[in-house]
Amino acid sequence: MPLPDTMYCAQQINIPPELPDILKEFTKAAIRTQPQDVLLWSAAYFTALSKGETLPVKDRLEMNVATQKTDTGLTPGLLKVLHKQLSPGQTCSKEELQKKWRGLCLPMDQLESLLLLGNFSSDIGWMDFFTLGCCSLGGNIMRALKFACEILTEDEEGGAARIPFDTFVKLYTYLAHLDGEIPQDHIDSFLSSLQTQVNTQSGMIQVSNFYISRK
Repeated sequence: MPLPDTMYCAQQINIPPELPDILKEFTKAAIRTQPQDVLLWSAAYFTALSKGETLPVKDRLEMNVATQKTDTGLTPGLLKVLHKQLSPGQTCSKEELQKKWRGLCLPMDQLESLLLLGNFSSDIGWMDFFTLGCCSLGGNIMRALKFACEILTEDEEGGAARIPFDTFVKLYTYLAHLDGEIPQDHIDSFLSSLQTQVNTQSGMIQVSNFYISRK
C-alpha cells in the first residue's frame, strides 16, 4: 500500500488549547468517583459535559468504597450525585433515572427493587425515590434519615448536618407510612417532640437532635 503523500509531524498536529484542562478534570473526576466500569462512566461523563448537564462525579473520594473488592451498589456519594442530577426537576421519568443510574455503573436489579418498593409509575417523584435510596443505605428509618440529612445539608462535612424541618417531616412521614407498622399518633408524637428542638430563626433541625435519642 503506497504511503500517503502528506506526512505529519508533531508540530503539524493541532491540539485544542482546552483539551489538557478537560482531560485533567476528567482524570480527577474519575479518581474521586472510582467507577466500576470506567468506559461506561466515561461515556456518561462526556455526554453530560457536552450537554452542560450535572456531571456524574462525586464531591470527594469515599475511602471505604475505594478499598472494597466487590461492587456493593448504591453509596451515599453516588446517591448525592443522583440528587444533584435529578432533583432540580422535582420529578423525573423512569427512563431518565435508569440512564443516570446506569451511567454511575450501579446494578440495575437494585434500581428495579427500589422502583417496585415505591410502586412508582413512569413519572417518579424524586424526593420519594431519594428517601428510599437513603433507606437502602441505612437499613432502618433513623439511619436512613441520618444519611438523608448528611446528603442534603449545606453544612460542611463533619458539621451539624442541618436541613429544613419541613423537609425532615416529609422524609420521616414517607418512610413511616411505607413501613406500615407505625401508628399515626406515634408519628405525630415523634415530630412534635422534635419541634421544640428546631431553631426558631432558621427552621432547621440537625441530625444529632433525633438520631442520638432514637438509636
